[in-house]
Amino acid sequence: MIHAKKYGSSGPNLIVIHGLFGNADNWHSIAQSLSEHFTVHCIDLPNHGKSDSMPDTSYPKMARAVLDWTALNKIDSFYLLGHSMGGKVAMQMAAMATTGQIEKLIVVDIAPVDYQPSHTRILEGLKVIDESQPSSRKEADALLTQYESNLAVRQFLLKNLVRSEQGFKLELAVNNIADSYATILKKPEMEAKVDIPTLFIKGKNSDYIVAEHQEAIATLFPNANFKVISGAGHWLHAEKPLPFTSLVKRFLQ
Repeated sequence: MIHAKKYGSSGPNLIVIHGLFGNADNWHSIAQSLSEHFTVHCIDLPNHGKSDSMPDTSYPKMARAVLDWTALNKIDSFYLLGHSMGGKVAMQMAAMATTGQIEKLIVVDIAPVDYQPSHTRILEGLKVIDESQPSSRKEADALLTQYESNLAVRQFLLKNLVRSEQGFKLELAVNNIADSYATILKKPEMEAKVDIPTLFIKGKNSDYIVAEHQEAIATLFPNANFKVISGAGHWLHAEKPLPFTSLVKRFLQ
């Protein structure tokens, strides 16, 4: 079962999909801002947030879970926005959707290519938290510091902490994510071109989309435009929310 948070109730449907280790709450302020113009649905992907866990995760399985959720909620057509891993899920959905189902697609700081592993230590740290159920957020941060030195990254990861009877636990199926990590790094499974009007937004300081990726994007998304947000890295929506939301509104309206 997919869990989602809804913002606004007038205007066309916009589905927003977070990245790896994220959840719907990451998009709260952006969704509030966009809810003036759209009915925004922020999704928790499988293995994340309050959605069900999914062993042997793949892009087709995650995409199918979200498409089934749209059918269940009678959302016949929608705009779609995905960041990072969520961008790959969004691309996969675009490849699997029926004609006219996805009206426009926004892919945020990710390309339809294979990536190198960069979260191995983070996964180790999250497993330690998962197994030890720390008694406070401070204790969880101390555990994670041994695996990730960047405070901003740790703060993002620890947004998954929730209080339980035994202490604090993560709203992440860490073992499922770790077991499927090699698949998550791969590109979405796309056979044919996607003609949906698509916008790729890149953070200028991010290396998630580089010049070598242009060909793969142009081949699979012949109807794609590109925008770059200067002074922003991979978390461009959090770093530069105003330029980001204005790009989204302009493209969708």
